[in-house]
Amino acid sequence: MPLLPRPGNAKDPQVAGLFQGDDPEKTYTDLREIGHGSFGAVYFARHLQTKEVVAIKKMSYSGKGSQDKWQDIIKEVRFLGQLKHKHTIEYKGCYLKEHTAWLVMEYCLGSASDIVEVHKKPLKEVEISAICEGALEGLVYLHDMGKIHRDVKAGNVLLTEDGTVKLADFGSASLICPANSFVGTPYWMAPEVILAMDEGQYDGKADIWSLGITCIELAERKPPLFNMNAMSALYHIAQNDSPSLSHGEWSEEFRRFVNECLRKVPSDRPSGNESLSHPFIRKTRRPEVLLELILRTKACVRKLDNLQYRRMKKLIMNGTPTSEQELLEGMPDTRLAPATEADEISVGDDTSSQDDDQLDSKSGSLASQHSANYASSQSGSLASLSVNQQDDGPTILHRDRSASGGSGRSLEIPANNFATIRTTSIVRQEIKQHAHSNEYRNFTVYKRLRKMHQKDLQSMESKFKAEMEEHKQRLDREYENLRAKFSKELDRLKANHSSELDKHSKNTSAQEKRLVRDTSQSHENEKRNLNEQMKKNYKSDKDRMKKGLDVNTPKRDREDMMRVYKETLARRQKDAEFRLEKHHKDLLDFSLRRFKRRALMSYHNLEQKLLKEEMGQRKAQLEYEHAMLVRHHESTQDLEYKHLAALQKRKDEQLKNQHETEKENQQDYNSRAEQELRKKHALEVKQQPRSLKAKEIQIRKQFNEAVKTQQRQYKALKEHILQTTPKAEQKAVVKKLKEEQVRKLAALGDQYEASIAEMLQQQNVRLDETQVGEANELRTRLQQELELLMVYQSKVKENADAQHKRERKVLEERVSLRRALLEQKMEEERAALNKEERERWHILVDRQQRELENFDVETTAMGLNAAEVAAASQEPQRPDDDRMSTQGSTLSLSASSSTNSFTSQTPL
Repeated sequence: MPLLPRPGNAKDPQVAGLFQGDDPEKTYTDLREIGHGSFGAVYFARHLQTKEVVAIKKMSYSGKGSQDKWQDIIKEVRFLGQLKHKHTIEYKGCYLKEHTAWLVMEYCLGSASDIVEVHKKPLKEVEISAICEGALEGLVYLHDMGKIHRDVKAGNVLLTEDGTVKLADFGSASLICPANSFVGTPYWMAPEVILAMDEGQYDGKADIWSLGITCIELAERKPPLFNMNAMSALYHIAQNDSPSLSHGEWSEEFRRFVNECLRKVPSDRPSGNESLSHPFIRKTRRPEVLLELILRTKACVRKLDNLQYRRMKKLIMNGTPTSEQELLEGMPDTRLAPATEADEISVGDDTSSQDDDQLDSKSGSLASQHSANYASSQSGSLASLSVNQQDDGPTILHRDRSASGGSGRSLEIPANNFATIRTTSIVRQEIKQHAHSNEYRNFTVYKRLRKMHQKDLQSMESKFKAEMEEHKQRLDREYENLRAKFSKELDRLKANHSSELDKHSKNTSAQEKRLVRDTSQSHENEKRNLNEQMKKNYKSDKDRMKKGLDVNTPKRDREDMMRVYKETLARRQKDAEFRLEKHHKDLLDFSLRRFKRRALMSYHNLEQKLLKEEMGQRKAQLEYEHAMLVRHHESTQDLEYKHLAALQKRKDEQLKNQHETEKENQQDYNSRAEQELRKKHALEVKQQPRSLKAKEIQIRKQFNEAVKTQQRQYKALKEHILQTTPKAEQKAVVKKLKEEQVRKLAALGDQYEASIAEMLQQQNVRLDETQVGEANELRTRLQQELELLMVYQSKVKENADAQHKRERKVLEERVSLRRALLEQKMEEERAALNKEERERWHILVDRQQRELENFDVETTAMGLNAAEVAAASQEPQRPDDDRMSTQGSTLSLSASSSTNSFTSQTPL
């Protein structure tokens, strides 16, 4: 596995072009923290030379998980560097400084969520339409590039000074589409994103869902299910019906648009381009709608800040509090008071019918959500600044309306004047709540857990895939080696067969030559013997002829008779030799034909034997190959089942861990909610009566008077004792008296504490029915959420078990199909081999038959009886057959010759 580059190594050629080499501290000045998140902080800053106002997001990549942090930074920088669109945040550059990345982006006034938070009431429908149009333009641009935003919400939809809508926060964006990661903010996440790891992938339609939730957020000041715990909201989104706009004076077009965006099945939702052509987006509106909204919001922010300043000044002028707690107790509720003021100064009618007090109970949490996500968006509400503790007077509350939020031109902005649509109290409240909020951290841990689970599964799947690939390669090598071995054995067998046939041919040729040689030699001997015998017979016949001639026969006649007789004997001798030679020739031809036919049949038998041996070996090899294939199939099947069981076991463990984490988060949320309610009730009780403080002061006065009385009594008693007690005993008596005084003072202090506690207990007992109802309602709601969690987890477990069964069934079907294909392949190979064997036998037998027929035709052409040769070739062959038959024929010829000579002599 290749080593990952060291985090922060800007010399790495893969990331060298992403970072500037300048020192950011010397390039940008007037840095002021305006947001904070889990990654770090966001700062307002100005370019030292161009005076351009920018937002700088500082992200540390040191400490635990530095490699993951570094990879996230690289991903975000690359993503931002690829964007160049009117409705996406503009990327300015990135610097590295002391294990921290400085991500510089364009500066915006604030988000759509900030506008809702400032006015404390929903936006108008025409304003929502204008904001949605700009957001959709940006989403279409992203989707056309094959990317997914995955965190669309009002807090990530920013506005510039000229009213341009900008998409921000690409830290959760996906570079590829489709994706399958658990990423986003709970209340805005699409169902397919929540179920991504369990049920597959999702695409850009997830952003359309989030946009629909954003519409509800802008129309109702909060997203659906926002009063729920984040975990419970996830379960609700995944298994329940889609949300919709509540009853109100909204147009039918707006309702249809939201309903279409929030269709549960992603394929049923419109795409970005289709949403842009919706009547709600295309409706006629004035181009300056957003500009007027921004101006109205900025005016509201100024009045709210001035109101807050006047309150602080009045509190300070009336008297300096002795502690921060008393200062907070003396201040009015900063969440409720701005709402009243905002209602007085906001332009337009309030289209929301919901109770502001009820909504404000969790508005701080919503602000915290947006603060954290705003910080991760690198620019959300970048104009807001914390109150400078060293500055006096209302200087900090004046905002310069000449600052630019979206253009890239250089800006001249005074040090303490900023263009913004957020109040300083909101920013301060968000930072404080984020610092003490566990909900955001818990969900971050939960997302990290899901991401870790996904990486673990991907790692295991990659490991199993590599193991399976190695297993298949090993089996393929084993099979190929066996095939190569069998091929060599078969080639060796064929070579042996070829040499055996050649040897047989050579032996046959040698035997034929030996037969011809032996037969020729035998015939020569016979001919020589015949000549000798005929010479002897000629001499004896001649002597007998001479003796048989009459002596009275004239000499000339006797000579003539002798000459004729000699000629006759010579002629008979030549005839006998001719007959012998012809007989020898016929006999040799017959013997040769018989020998050749027998040799041909022997060669044919050998060919059949060798073919049978070859096919037998090929069948044995094929059976061995098939046995190996079956063994390989079984081993692969076992490995597949092992991998599937391990994966399913790991998924079950992860699901169990996930459910435990979800349950712990829910329990932690329940505890926090109950604790917050108790704090709220305690604060209400503490702030109720001023008589509580008066009673405490009265008890304190009584305690002081009692202490003074005891001290006076102790002093008088001491003087009396000193006067009546001897001087030697005075010291012990005074010591005992002092101990008694300390004991009584301690008892008096305990009595004071008991009185205070009794008074507080009596006040706590007097909780009104509203507080009891709130507590009961909270417990009921938390119990319902816990039950919803248990139901959803049970459903997820059932779905996981069903998925395991489906995976097992799919694997079994795949294995069965593969086994059937293997059996079919083996059967086809057996059938092919049997067919080849039959064809080769047929070809061999036909060829051998033709060769025998051609041989018999040649035999007939030579004047021999082919049937006799065939019959003789079928007889068992003995070593001396040809030689003995030759000798017998010679004897018969010899006898015949003698008889002939004898017979020929008789008439004479």
